Amino acid sequence: MLDYRLLEALGAVIETGGFARAANKLHLTQSAISQRIRQLEFLLGQPVLLRSTPPVATPMGRRLNNHLQQVRQLEMDIEQVAQNEPLQIRLTVNADSMATWLAPALASCELSARMAFELVVEDQEVGLDRMRNGEVMACICSEARAVNGGAVRALGVLRYRALASPEFVARYQTRERPEHLVEAPCLVFNRDDQLQHRFLASQGLPAPRRQHHCPSSEGFVKMALAGMGYGMLPELQVEPEYRAGTLVEVWPEASLDVPLYWHYWQTESSAMKALRQAVTTHAHQVLVQPD
Repeated sequence: MLDYRLLEALGAVIETGGFARAANKLHLTQSAISQRIRQLEFLLGQPVLLRSTPPVATPMGRRLNNHLQQVRQLEMDIEQVAQNEPLQIRLTVNADSMATWLAPALASCELSARMAFELVVEDQEVGLDRMRNGEVMACICSEARAVNGGAVRALGVLRYRALASPEFVARYQTRERPEHLVEAPCLVFNRDDQLQHRFLASQGLPAPRRQHHCPSSEGFVKMALAGMGYGMLPELQVEPEYRAGTLVEVWPEASLDVPLYWHYWQTESSAMKALRQAVTTHAHQVLVQPD
């Protein structure tokens, strides 16, 4: 039988990205963390971490961390009865969900007052990697296929439009000459963000050649309003600006729908089930629902 203190050390290194930070998280010395990892590897007869910067879990390390996440799910129900400590909930979410619909969804869970959320922000197209590596208890992303040991529920569609300031559209004449979008400055959230590329591809155009990287949903909107570039923006986030005409479409009636899914472990605690149901109910009310 595995010693769960060893698994907790492994999980802390993976979650925090380093031995020193894992030691701080578990209130241990860095030497104690290293010793527990070595002991785990000795018991298994194989490495669980690649000693890179940051450390990377091996396939066995990912399997063990997945197992640890599912055990934590089951422990939640016991902790609810045994103590009054807040429930630590670690979720992977995309920034645009945080900036638009997610906060009321989390708050709508009747148990949210007893939860302590740690939200890990990742692009909706890559966020499931955190779940696959066993780093989080649930994940909101655009991938429909569940990870091993997990399940998935559809939330709805976040609709994006390619928007910019009226002055930007006039300057680059994007409505008359959509091919100008390839050379015009384009706003991109980060290097994982492919929405703008997908939009251009849907119009038969190559990838944008000039990009501004802005890893902030609010900053993204401000840069578009200032005429710095065009970008794919969620309708939910910019409805007032769109209605007022301070943000306009660079190409008429062109939108991009991104489906969102809630991923969770099959060994789901009652608290996580309540959270999933609350988030799903709220999402179905505010997100576009496919026919």
